[in-house]
Amino acid sequence: MLQISDLTFRIGGRTLIENAAVTIHDGAKVGLVGRNGTGKTTLFNLIAGELSPESGSIELTRGARIGRVAQEAPGSDISLIDFVLAADVERTALLAEAETALDPHRIADIQVRLADIEAHSAEARAATILAGLGFDAADQRRPCADFSGGWRMRVALAAVLFMAPDLLLLDEPTNYLDLEGTLWLTNYVQRYPYTVVLISHDRDLLDSAVGHICHLSEGKLTLWTGGYTSFARQRQEKMILQEKMREKMDARRKHLQSFVDRFRYKASKATQAQSRIKMLEKLDVIGAIVEDHVQPISFPEPKVKLAPPIVVYNKVSLGYEPDKPVLKNLTLRIDDDDRIALLGKNGNGKSTFAKAIADRLEPMAGDITKASKIEIAFFAQHQLDELHPDESAVAHVRRLMLDAPDARVRSRVAQMGLDSSKMDTPARELSGGEKARLLLGLATFHGPNLLILDEPTNHLDIDSRESLIEALNDFEGAVILISHDRHLVEATMDRLWLVADGKVTPFDGDMDDYKRYVIAGPDQGERGAAKADDAKLTNADRRRLAAERRAQLAPLRKRIQGIEAEMEKLRRTIARIDAALADPALFTADPQKGARLSKERADAVRSLDTSEEEWLILSAEYEEAEADAS
Repeated sequence: MLQISDLTFRIGGRTLIENAAVTIHDGAKVGLVGRNGTGKTTLFNLIAGELSPESGSIELTRGARIGRVAQEAPGSDISLIDFVLAADVERTALLAEAETALDPHRIADIQVRLADIEAHSAEARAATILAGLGFDAADQRRPCADFSGGWRMRVALAAVLFMAPDLLLLDEPTNYLDLEGTLWLTNYVQRYPYTVVLISHDRDLLDSAVGHICHLSEGKLTLWTGGYTSFARQRQEKMILQEKMREKMDARRKHLQSFVDRFRYKASKATQAQSRIKMLEKLDVIGAIVEDHVQPISFPEPKVKLAPPIVVYNKVSLGYEPDKPVLKNLTLRIDDDDRIALLGKNGNGKSTFAKAIADRLEPMAGDITKASKIEIAFFAQHQLDELHPDESAVAHVRRLMLDAPDARVRSRVAQMGLDSSKMDTPARELSGGEKARLLLGLATFHGPNLLILDEPTNHLDIDSRESLIEALNDFEGAVILISHDRHLVEATMDRLWLVADGKVTPFDGDMDDYKRYVIAGPDQGERGAAKADDAKLTNADRRRLAAERRAQLAPLRKRIQGIEAEMEKLRRTIARIDAALADPALFTADPQKGARLSKERADAVRSLDTSEEEWLILSAEYEEAEADAS
């Protein structure tokens, strides 16, 4: 259990968290949400013990291990698989001690403990996690230093997942993942048997993987049941009721004050006036709803309406090195109203395909034909670094409107979603989301016919992503989207193209089908082939494979065993209370104790019912997984 009580934390004279309280039970999956800058990452630092609160407390179940992705990505010469394995400190220490231990009793203890933690299957578990995050068998043997910063962060994520901590803290875990990695992580979190608290702006992840939303706003923490969509609906309903109650209380207060003002100094009404003054003092003050305003995002419409097709690929090959094409023999077309999402793992060629359309990469073979008056806008996250750091948003737009009056320039900046307080701020001081809005506005300035977006949401919060969805749906041109945000894809795109094996082909299905494709693997016959190959294995190989399959179920089995222990404890508590309540003299001799025991019994029964329900769900899941592994 994670229990936060009366927590207060200030930084630089600013109060981020004030008298906040929340209780998160073991095994819960919780999404921590709030506007950027409210203190979500600071709260993680407090939970992890990296910061100390000004007041209040944070309590965890005794002996609980906390896991959090390292702030710095690994960059050493150690291989990916060895880096992940080293995250299990106990296993590493035991294996090292086993090499030098001489005492037979200690050797036996070490081997028993290694068996208990299923150390023999550790490499298989680590490899499975790395594969889910996009590393094939060859990559897993390469040194961490061979990979870029984003890929190294995936390795850091794999390490903390491999640890299987009792409390897993994930801060924007999808920022360095592609859609495939995000879908895999969503499935992993859903099945994770211990407590997870994650910060994310990915609405699909928050809807699919968590059962509660913890909202940090105005320094307070509020726990809501359900995913993000349910939270947003419940909160909106509460805000409406609160506003109605505030208006009702204001009207009541105004009525009472009017009477007091009229008769306060009239002798015949003085008593009544004093009575109403006391009533005014007792009226609760219900504050007005303060809702942060989110600037809309908009794209200018295409200046010229083009006849389809607007882009045609004819036997095109694309790549960066001679005789090493990334994509080969592409023949396809894009029409003026197409909405296409590019699917496929990072490195398969999605960005390569997009760059060629945007004239940022020449084809190695074949022809790319475009409409003569086509205007193409291209946005990619790495372009954030192309902004002039010392220039304001107004100065950036001024470059494109040299003769326009200042008011018109500022109006155009406002259309990009930057309010007046940020218009004159140097680009280096803007937040990631504000930079993304500015760059989107600059890229689409001239009214494109085709908008290409490569991971546009990395720095946008949930509300800003909704604004982007509205802008894309209002935009009348064609759109090609590369994004790990499934909600964005589903809400704006009409067609799915799969980039894989050097090809770009239509994907026959929706995003649910693609999720199954990612989780199960493109070859649905692999499982059957693997089982057929089992017949060729030796008995030792079969035992090893069976052990590895069981090891993958170990965290779930451990969680089930923990629930069984908790259920037994609750049953003993209920039996002990029943024995005390059976004494007929209890309520006569000590009625307060009798009432207290009755309440404790009711609480224990409710907890037992909850535990039994969870046990049934997890047991069914375990039996199904065990059958699949056999």
